[in-house]
Amino acid sequence: MTESPVFTDAEAAKITRVEELAYELVIDQVMTKQLITLDPKETMHAALEKFRVNHISGAPVAKDRDLIGILSIEDLIKALRDGRVDRRVDEYMTTSVITVRNTDQVVEALKTFRQYQVGRLPVLDPSGNLVGMLTKGDISDGLLAALQQDYEAEEVIRYRASHLFEDINSDRTSLILRYNVKKDDFFHGGKASNHIKKALLRLGATPQIARQCGIAVYEAEMNLIIHTLHGGEIMVEIEPHKITMETSDDGPGIPDIGQAMQPGFSTATEEVRSKGFGAGMGLTNIRSCVNEMKLVSSEESGTNLLMVMHLPHQGHEGKANITWK
Repeated sequence: MTESPVFTDAEAAKITRVEELAYELVIDQVMTKQLITLDPKETMHAALEKFRVNHISGAPVAKDRDLIGILSIEDLIKALRDGRVDRRVDEYMTTSVITVRNTDQVVEALKTFRQYQVGRLPVLDPSGNLVGMLTKGDISDGLLAALQQDYEAEEVIRYRASHLFEDINSDRTSLILRYNVKKDDFFHGGKASNHIKKALLRLGATPQIARQCGIAVYEAEMNLIIHTLHGGEIMVEIEPHKITMETSDDGPGIPDIGQAMQPGFSTATEEVRSKGFGAGMGLTNIRSCVNEMKLVSSEESGTNLLMVMHLPHQGHEGKANITWK
């Protein structure tokens, strides 16, 4: 038995929606169900006429719903070349037919197409009855239709989310997201920031705002993983006029914040550097992505990093305001 592949979070993030759909959709959802079949006793001339009228290049040969072969345009060309179009279909059809089940995932059909290099696949139900035909074109059309449904559903969700704060009467309205980050958990590094970025897009933030917040939180998240004693917490508060992002930990604190703010300065270990982290650009990247940044740290209480992004219509765009203690 072949085991299912195990993906890391980083690998899973690279999987496209089309690839996801290939695993989610089953063949029954994309196959052609209006079958054009051939009787094994039909002449090749009759088959040629069916191909011409229906604009097809292949068809299953069946008796009732029992699949017994498949005839392709290449078989017809051979009969024409032989001058034997008056011969029966069962003399030219292929009897060793590669099939798929209507309950299989689309990805299994794609594997079959790749392995056997065929143009079409008869589809059988669990009882072995012929219920459809599948081509690569059917799969493409099915995936496009599913993507369109996804897009329409996402637009509805995005619209509702972007109007989340409308018609709510309160002195202050906000949505708060919290994430716990563990020290040395490189496997899940970037997961929280990715979720935050997606949430902002769902709530109607522009791609640029979501990207800048995503970068800032990612850098802060990795600092919690690399430089703290026990990890820490990320808190994001989303309001109609601004996005506040905050990380906190319980130590060991930053001895010299001014030095830590210098591009390229890092206290990361060689082991961390060998993993591709700890280049000393985290705080610099954060500073370039947000409108306000405040860093407070001590050995006794740990480190608190406050980052604020003002939404454009509030007129706060421009150079970041940076403070630290």
